[in-house]
Amino acid sequence: MTSDIRHKTTHYILSLHSKGVTILKIQQLTQKDLSRVLVLDQLCFGGLWTPQGYQRELDSPNSDLLGLWLDQEPRVTPTRSLEICVESSGAVSESSCLVGIGCLWSILNEAHITILGIDPDYQRQGLGQVMLYGLLKSAQARLLEWATLEVRVSNQSAIALYRKFGFKDVGRRKGYYQDTGEDALILWRNGLNHPDFDQSLRQWEQEIRDRLDIEEGRRKKEEGEEGEESEERE
Repeated sequence: MTSDIRHKTTHYILSLHSKGVTILKIQQLTQKDLSRVLVLDQLCFGGLWTPQGYQRELDSPNSDLLGLWLDQEPRVTPTRSLEICVESSGAVSESSCLVGIGCLWSILNEAHITILGIDPDYQRQGLGQVMLYGLLKSAQARLLEWATLEVRVSNQSAIALYRKFGFKDVGRRKGYYQDTGEDALILWRNGLNHPDFDQSLRQWEQEIRDRLDIEEGRRKKEEGEEGEESEERE
């Protein structure tokens, strides 16, 4: 297994391969991806940011706007040969589907994670963990020292994910979310420039591989059961 991370000028941050075929990739988004980003924003956040807002993120040297792409045709899913590596060039294929977006702002020594969303049709498959991993790798590449974010107090699954990645509660913003008046928890994670963080990244890489392997095994089992039911009906 190999891994690497590049700065904003580099096309890919990481790719997941199965038997030589790219199946999942995180990369910096570009102008040509904007229409897909807006569709996913609507699905994940109900239209949180405008096209102009996303354009500002694309143009800003202090912002990393990342996309998580899944290859849809042919359908290839992770196996035990899964590797995490870097692609040096290339473009997203027409069959790839944008299933996740994430953004961070670089402010002095801080990575402020502003959004992280996964298409509802692809949630609960470990892809949120992949997206957060990519954002933290991006923050590390910028030599930032800590990361922070806000999350709805009711979003227990997201809170659990962030705590798994070492985020701690440091405060609460009353009525932060205007649509519901809900409070936001302020979470903070330090030590991105500490040697121990590299070990954490390697551990998360392995957990990502294991989680995707489990999802693949579950999918094959379900497909096998469906095939048996079809044979019985015949």
